[in-house]
Amino acid sequence: MQADPLPLSTLIEQVLTHLRQAGHRLVTVESCTGGMICGALTSLAGSSDVVEGGFITYSNEMKISAVGVPSHILDTFGAVSEETACCMVEGALENIHNASLAISVTGIAGPGGGTTDKPVGTVCFGFAERCKLPRSHKLVFPGDRSSVRDATVRHALQMLLSC
Repeated sequence: MQADPLPLSTLIEQVLTHLRQAGHRLVTVESCTGGMICGALTSLAGSSDVVEGGFITYSNEMKISAVGVPSHILDTFGAVSEETACCMVEGALENIHNASLAISVTGIAGPGGGTTDKPVGTVCFGFAERCKLPRSHKLVFPGDRSSVRDATVRHALQMLLSC
């Protein structure tokens, strides 16, 4: 039997405390969540000492113009790829000089848009600390659009706890 997950508000508090203690300033770059990660973090008072801000890069054009994802990366690997997720965090840190940490998400929340290689629920996560190589991973979450987006936010917050 799996334990119930922490309430989202508790997880957010833990992330903010952790980032504050580590001296980090965070920037998010979100596609499939449309700003939900940054919105969750900024739902609590005092988050401004940790959260620098966020980019919502829902379209490929925004990924290119806002955070500098090279068009050849999008053409070669697609918007939903670990390569794109890494470029998203690199671009955010290049643009936001006060940030020391960046997290990105790009995925297919559904109900349409999935393929055999990238089914609905596929989400790629990028993570980078300033002056370190970015890292990424891909997960496939079950459920409808709302479930995929909520699971993506929760997973991103868990990632931030482990930085």
